[in-house]
This record gives sequence, C-alpha cells and structure tokens, in this order.
Amino acid sequence: MDQLMAMRGFARIVEAGNFTRAADSLDMPNATLSKLVQELEMHLGIRLLQRTTRRVTVTAEGRDYYEKTTRILRDLEDIDSSFNVAHNQPQGQLRIDIGGSAARDVLIPALADFVARYPGIRIDLGVSDRSVDLISDNVDCVIRGGPLENSSLIARHIGYAKLITCATPGYLKSFGIPAYPAELKNGHQLVSYLSPQNGRAFPFRFEHHGEKTEIKVDHHIGVNESNAHLAAGLAGLGLIQTFSYSAGAAIREGALVEVLQQWRPAAYPFHVVYPQNRHLTQRLRVFIDWLLSWFPQKVGGSD
Repeated sequence: MDQLMAMRGFARIVEAGNFTRAADSLDMPNATLSKLVQELEMHLGIRLLQRTTRRVTVTAEGRDYYEKTTRILRDLEDIDSSFNVAHNQPQGQLRIDIGGSAARDVLIPALADFVARYPGIRIDLGVSDRSVDLISDNVDCVIRGGPLENSSLIARHIGYAKLITCATPGYLKSFGIPAYPAELKNGHQLVSYLSPQNGRAFPFRFEHHGEKTEIKVDHHIGVNESNAHLAAGLAGLGLIQTFSYSAGAAIREGALVEVLQQWRPAAYPFHVVYPQNRHLTQRLRVFIDWLLSWFPQKVGGSD
C-alpha cells in the first residue's frame, strides 16, 4: 500500500464529500481510490468511512484521523515548497475560480505575465458567475466581487471596480436619456443581472452626494452571466448596469454610452478568497501577491 497516497486520497474524500469528486481531483479511477481507502482501513484496523449507495459519511475515528493526517500532509508540502522556494521555482497545480467578465477583461489578459514569472505552476481556471464550494470542488481560491457572506473563508481585498449605467446610442435615441435614476421607472427597458445563486434581479444602484437610491422595477430581460449581460446591452435590449472594466472598450468605441454618470454607486469591492482550513501553499502565496500588485489598477482604471 502507498500509505501517503492513501492518506491524500482519504483526505480528498472527506473534503469533496464523495468518491467521484475526490477521484476526479486526484486524476485516478474511482476503483483505485476505493481500494486505497480499503487498504488504509485494514492497515489501521478501523472504519474511516461509512458507505451507502447514496452517500459517504466520515466516522468519528475517520474525522480524528483526517485532522491528524492533514497536518502531516501540510508539513510535507511545506518541506517541498521550501526547496522550491530556495530555487525560486514554485511548482504544482493552482485551481482558480473567477466570474465571466472578470476572467475575460481582467485576469486572462494579464496571465501571460504570471506564467512567464512562474513557469512551474500549472493553472486550472474555472470561469463561472455561480459560486463554487472551495472545499468539495477542490478549488484553491476564488476571485469575486461584492460583500462577503461566508465567514469560514479567508479573504484578501484586492481592489475596487466602478459600476456604470449604459445603453446603446440607438436605445437612447428611442427611449431618451434619463436625467435622474427615478426616470428608469417611466418607460425605460432594463436588462437586469440575475443572481446565479437564487435567480433574483440585482437592483440598479445609485449614489449622489451621499444619497443612495435603488431602482427595483420589473426588468425587460434578465441575464445570469456577466458576459451575456453585457452582450444584451450591446444588442440594444435596454439599459444595463455593469463594471467599467467590462464596458470600457464599448464606450470608447461609441457602441455604448454611459448615463447617470453623476449618480454612480460606491465602488464595488473585489476579494481573493480561500479556505481557512487549507494550507496556503507557496504557489497560492505568489499568485495572491501577483494579484495585489496590479489588480487594483486594472479594475479601477479607465472609465
């Protein structure tokens, strides 16, 4: 039995919640992982997992074994990292999850610089506006905008982005240019961004001299993915409220026109988030440091 591999496999099952996800993350067949855990249980003489056709649960002994062995696994990774750092070569796989427009307009255009600095790091980039479970999905970190809701995660603030309201020249010619937020209730067509988690429309938010306003009206069209949301605005389907980094090129080219500029809402915070019970590897450290060095200028830059 490869005890170290068995320990790692068992830890991934605990974190992922089932054999299939754990096996996928370790790039091994389900049967191989199952055999490793069975051999580990025979070696220890205890039952680590309770298996049914529907789910896998961790026994009390399994939970205790997980807590003790994950410390060993982290120490081993520390040892490996210390030698890699000595040679200035962080190694391994880094799994990152990020929203659609932030991936397209912010992160991906800059990734060539990171890859050139750290050629030993392999990146798996998950792109979706839907939240992921960092533990069960085996994700090292996520980059997200908005207020933080999960206090069990560690978050590093990496910058602010501007929210702007805009539409095509053709739309504004047909429906008029609103002078105040309240005018959006009078005959304007709104393309709302829908929460990928619950399907609810985010209100259009505005702020002027400290006065905050939210416009909640029935939207003409709702979209739950940021790139498609921008596309709907570019198609002339109505007014959208989106990030300046996403709409900036279209505004400079005249495809979109910003309205209610004096009513821009407060800047939107962005964070890089990772689990507090997961070891902060050297590759994740250098990625976060790299993010902090340029992300604020990118998201908060040109209008």
